Amino acid sequence: MPTNFYMFFIAAFIPLIIGSLYYGDMLFGKTWKRINGLTDGDLDDGKLFTILGLTYLLGIVAAFFLSGIVIHQGNVFQMMMPEAMESGSAAQNQFNELMAQYGHKHRSFGHGALHGGIIALFAVLPIVGINALFERRGWKYIWLHTGYWFVTLALMGGLLCKTLVYAPMS
Repeated sequence: MPTNFYMFFIAAFIPLIIGSLYYGDMLFGKTWKRINGLTDGDLDDGKLFTILGLTYLLGIVAAFFLSGIVIHQGNVFQMMMPEAMESGSAAQNQFNELMAQYGHKHRSFGHGALHGGIIALFAVLPIVGINALFERRGWKYIWLHTGYWFVTLALMGGLLCKTLVYAPMS
């Protein structure tokens, strides 16, 4: 667990912030409403706080998942489990030495954003695309939502990759 675990909770605001801009009328809100057959009245059902709250909780889940993808050092730790958890073990000492030497590699905003974008293209696009095809939605629908997730996951991945800090194992 990172020493600054609160970054997961900060990153979880990104889907809300990007969503309010992306799906707002100044950007793609009118297109989004049109392709979904929605009117402004349809969106005034009083469930906004529930939607925002659940979106935030799901954003936390997404942040935890994303951190495991954008920070490669965690994969090395997983490979050395469970021995690396034993205090003073050879595996733990090896892990700490490895992190001291290479723990800073690929820990930039750009690297995390790259992986967030890759996830959008190779995971979100197929999932949204398959659902949209069966729902008889068009390509505008698919690209609209994939574009949102591309921006959102790139920003979340960049933030988490750059800011999460892990202490040496002891």
